[in-house]
Amino acid sequence: MKVNWDTLSYPEWDAHHAAAAAPLQQDWAYGACMKTLGVGVLRAFVSQDGAPVALAQFIVRRFVGGLANMALCSLGPVWLQPLSGTDKALVYKALKQTMPLKNLRVVAVTPHEAQSPGLGLSRWRRVMTGHSTVVLDLSPELEVLRAQLDGRWRYSLARAEEADLTIHRVGTNAGQYRWLLDAEMQQREQRGLHGLPLHFFDLYVPSRQQPTQTILTVRADVGRDRVAGMMFLIHGKAATYQVGWSGDVGREQNAHNLILWRAMQELRERGVRTLDLGGVNTTRSAGIARFKIGTGGQVLTCAGTFI
Repeated sequence: MKVNWDTLSYPEWDAHHAAAAAPLQQDWAYGACMKTLGVGVLRAFVSQDGAPVALAQFIVRRFVGGLANMALCSLGPVWLQPLSGTDKALVYKALKQTMPLKNLRVVAVTPHEAQSPGLGLSRWRRVMTGHSTVVLDLSPELEVLRAQLDGRWRYSLARAEEADLTIHRVGTNAGQYRWLLDAEMQQREQRGLHGLPLHFFDLYVPSRQQPTQTILTVRADVGRDRVAGMMFLIHGKAATYQVGWSGDVGREQNAHNLILWRAMQELRERGVRTLDLGGVNTTRSAGIARFKIGTGGQVLTCAGTFI
């Protein structure tokens, strides 16, 4: 395995990343935004016998005045071709051995795949609690996607379609979606939640020539009142649900069911084939977990491991 650090260009990385429908955390633009926010980023391109094998973007945190480094490849590496567990283990070894960091370093990965013999990592070295998310394949026809919905989810969608809801696709200028981010920040304070800083969105949305390639925001209104909204970040052939808010009226009329259904249609039209609905916590946020699982997506649990 040959590892080249920070040599691939933005278009080359983007092309590989898009073809793999890879996660947001492995998107070049995500790393570029993190750099602007003052976070260290390293990007690795792995090849074998001249053929591309993997991409791996690491977020680097420095401790003790720079004497120690923690490098995390979140939801990666991105595999560019099918590999056996043995070959994946060689990739991990090569990444750790060649990483251009001085002093003490700790290297961890959280692959975007379930724990299995083909993962290439020892289950005995798991060091982080498994992160569960729901991944929805958008490639089937809409009739198939609707049939895959849980019965109660589909019933709520039908109720929302009959309600007095007007669905809007929100523009890509910051002033047009800022209200949703403000509502998200209030939710975080009230619930003690954490997430990407507000400034991240200001950087990420214009990171590509066409903002429609980076963001989709959908809003539900009743009359002139906003009652719910959702924001999705787009990265190549994949998208990630990032922000959601609903008022009392929106919840009563199942607005999020209709918003998500319309968003699925819009994302398909933009060429997105994989939608990550984000983390699920059946203990702390059971209702949200049921909502995401009810879409018929695959529940994927990823474990963090030192390499």
